[in-house]
Amino acid sequence: MVKITLKAGDVVEHPDGVTPLEVAKGISNNLAQATFAAKIDGKIVDSTTPINHDAILELITDRNPESLDVMRHTAAHVLAQAVKNLYPDAGLGFGPAIDNGFYYDFNVKRPFTQEDLEKIEVEMKKIIKAKQKINRVELSHEEAAEKLKSAGEKLKLEHLEGLGESGEGEIDSSGDEDEVSVAGSDSGESTITIYEQDGFFDLCRGPHLRSTKQVGAFKLLSSSGAYWKGSEKNPMLQRIYGTAFHKEKELKAYLDLLEEAKKRDHRKIGRDLKLFIFPEEAAPGMPFFLPKGTIIRDTLFDWITKQNRKRGYDVVNTPHVFRTEIFKTSGHVDNYGENMFFLQSDDVEMCLKPMNCPGHALLYKSDLRSFRDLPIRYFEYGTCYRNERSGTLTGLLRVRMVTIDDGHIFCTEDQMTDELVGVMDFVHDLYDTFGYEYYAKLATKPEKCIGGDEIWEKAEEALHTAAAKRKLNPIIDPGGGAFYGPKIDYFIKDAIGREWQGCTIQLDFNLPERFNLEYIGSDGQKHRPIMIHRAVAGSLERFLGVLTEHTAGDFPLWLAPVQVCVMNITDDQKEYCQDVVDELESNGMRVEFDDRNEKVGFKIREAELQKIPFVLVIGDREKESKQVALRVRKEGDKGSMALSEFIEMVKDKIKPPE
Repeated sequence: MVKITLKAGDVVEHPDGVTPLEVAKGISNNLAQATFAAKIDGKIVDSTTPINHDAILELITDRNPESLDVMRHTAAHVLAQAVKNLYPDAGLGFGPAIDNGFYYDFNVKRPFTQEDLEKIEVEMKKIIKAKQKINRVELSHEEAAEKLKSAGEKLKLEHLEGLGESGEGEIDSSGDEDEVSVAGSDSGESTITIYEQDGFFDLCRGPHLRSTKQVGAFKLLSSSGAYWKGSEKNPMLQRIYGTAFHKEKELKAYLDLLEEAKKRDHRKIGRDLKLFIFPEEAAPGMPFFLPKGTIIRDTLFDWITKQNRKRGYDVVNTPHVFRTEIFKTSGHVDNYGENMFFLQSDDVEMCLKPMNCPGHALLYKSDLRSFRDLPIRYFEYGTCYRNERSGTLTGLLRVRMVTIDDGHIFCTEDQMTDELVGVMDFVHDLYDTFGYEYYAKLATKPEKCIGGDEIWEKAEEALHTAAAKRKLNPIIDPGGGAFYGPKIDYFIKDAIGREWQGCTIQLDFNLPERFNLEYIGSDGQKHRPIMIHRAVAGSLERFLGVLTEHTAGDFPLWLAPVQVCVMNITDDQKEYCQDVVDELESNGMRVEFDDRNEKVGFKIREAELQKIPFVLVIGDREKESKQVALRVRKEGDKGSMALSEFIEMVKDKIKPPE
């Protein structure tokens, strides 16, 4: 017999080998039917997994967030089975659950069309309706290889061979860990797990539902090209994306959200409002800012720089190109080298900087420092270059040229907590200014890192202390820290509820040691400063992309590239219109004069489409009375008023926040 402790704290006894599903049946048939998977001692498993020891058991139903991942992963297998039924020659790649859905990669001769997706959906519904039982099977490495070879699954076989007989070696460079298929057998030898349903099988870790009938409402969304294992050196596959929810109404709500997201796509808005472009002729991941986009960018740049100066940061500037040796010292070459751009000049190995921190460390090191000089706070709007995979590049949201509002604080250990709290205050002020909801995660020591355990424990404890002092209750993100130190990451929610990663605050005891940074303490001895890395807005490109989608292009008045559009009805008003434009500009407003020979209704609609906040229409009556007829975006006609009255009304609103 085994003792099983349920989530509520009750302890029940069952025969050795009992499954979570059987435990659920012992409580009620309804609970058993609602069970999708389970957690045994915190590890998520199939509901049919035998329990051979005293354990803590949690049953996963549709009330648990994890149930969606399990269902979506199973939906990916149903997708693969449907594709194999319709296109038997299709080769299988990977098919994990992802945020808000799932995908599967296929090696096919031609891209999938919308008509193909509709046929595949119909076939998936047949598989689900058939209530096919899903079985987990363990095979030896040799048996699994033979099975894949017989089925002609070359990519899966390549993946299996990469794992090696012991289950070690390459797992999956695309990061889809749920496709790792190595398990341990009772004999201690590695086994390979596969999942089967009605003749279809796939290498997979699982867990999965016990039957296809448990897959809820689903929809195939799109298809696109994707490199095998995310590398441009590998074959191009065709990826089908889908989503699934427990209930039809949840699916509909999500599809409605996607439609709204399409309208808010910053790439479309950027093109329509003439803000930024992404020319195919240029290097991928390098955005081009048009005049109006540059106004927003520079205004944001200047405002954030001012906010840093207010908080005691000295503005600095460092080069774009460094000797590679500097980034070997920092550890970036060993830990981040695959994302760096390298070049050669005069037999000197150089690189485009991926980060600003080593440059700021050199600035600190350029002079003798005393404890009386600390804290030293450097700020730079530094452009860094990161060789992101081409398949991950997404407009402004992921680029290879990254302009970061980068700050580094060098302080004593006694100053550390207050400095961290000060950065958190800065972050909260910034997000409140733009109306974002937000929360934080505390990311701890990753597997690939520098520095000893004692230093990491000390740094993590310091972040916990500062977060508590700021009354911030971050979610713990195990293993999510930077390679040189733990961090607090902020996540913001936009107007339609999507989450985006924002600010990061990193605490670093390692780089000061590597760069031999010192200060003279009150005891006259040399000490190491502590280094705090922080990017409050983060990537300026990403911040602007998210803000564009959050506002749907209706930027705050102080950021709007054109704040006022002045338009005449006939040529008779042009001279007065120009006087109005001059007066508005002298009061600090960004003004556009639309003097085209078009009907005024057409020009008003154009201004509305360009999301210009204020339109001043001037006809003969306004010219004679020295007034303007005001239209406010989304509010319509506000009637005529004196120009001075309009200026008085908006002059404070156009100014950036203090």
